[in-house]
Amino acid sequence: MATPRPSPAAVEQPDLPDHVEVVRRFNRSYTQRIGVLEESFLGLGMPLGTARLLYEIGAEPGTTRDLRARLHLDSGYLSRLLRRLEADALVVVGPDPDDRRRRRVELTPAGRRAWAELERRSAERAEYLVAPLTGRQRARLAAALAEADLLVRAATVRIEEVDPAGAAALAAVRSYVAELDERFPRGFEVGDLTAGTERLRRPDGAFMVATSDGVPAACGGVQPLGGGVGEIKRMWVHPGWRGAGLGSRLLRHLEGVARDLGHSAVRLDTHGSLTEAVGMYRRAGYREIERYNDNPYAEHFFAKGLH
Repeated sequence: MATPRPSPAAVEQPDLPDHVEVVRRFNRSYTQRIGVLEESFLGLGMPLGTARLLYEIGAEPGTTRDLRARLHLDSGYLSRLLRRLEADALVVVGPDPDDRRRRRVELTPAGRRAWAELERRSAERAEYLVAPLTGRQRARLAAALAEADLLVRAATVRIEEVDPAGAAALAAVRSYVAELDERFPRGFEVGDLTAGTERLRRPDGAFMVATSDGVPAACGGVQPLGGGVGEIKRMWVHPGWRGAGLGSRLLRHLEGVARDLGHSAVRLDTHGSLTEAVGMYRRAGYREIERYNDNPYAEHFFAKGLH
């Protein structure tokens, strides 16, 4: 005699932390209401994945590598989506003029019309969703979703070790230098950005870049000072990410890297105008010390033991 299958009501639900259940409930509710479950997303005749790729290409054309990085897609799945868009004459894929080993993806005229229609229908769906709310409720919803978006993206930021003289590192460092030049009262002058990067490369040091959707969000490295002491250098967090905890997460990561490199303590310096950084270092247990280098831009010097 076959064993009866339990009814759905009899299946035990696992005990989940409150924050996990809230995220899952929001995902179920939101995906149902924005049309993700429909075979034809927003009535456009294509599923969500294809529509999402079409939007990304229209918003910022680029290479297939760029698209994979921004959308976190594997190459096989991306190729299948692109073939569908090509078959519908919505995109054209060809050699990148800057590097013919890469493939560049752009919208066709029909693709630009489809992209505009996608934008229009997406805006209409969003407006329909919030229409029953009062002005005050809409403001609360916008603020809550902006905060949720920032925190979800912060949780999924990828911190990876890179070549300190490579393209990813230099893109982040250029943003870091540009911000210093803007915020320092007398500006910030820097020469060759690759100078001294050999000390930020293993076995002596390491350099990290945090990315979100393929775009640098933060960076920082560790180099040796001698005597079991490492120095954290070029630490930067994009202004749009501040307040999401990314700086603290990167700092802890760099401390872990310093331990792996054999250091028992770390030091760093910073300028007084970078008040967010000064506050973060103090909260992270760094103590102020006397000047230990000849950096003309440094005004605060910190140290921390790595226990």
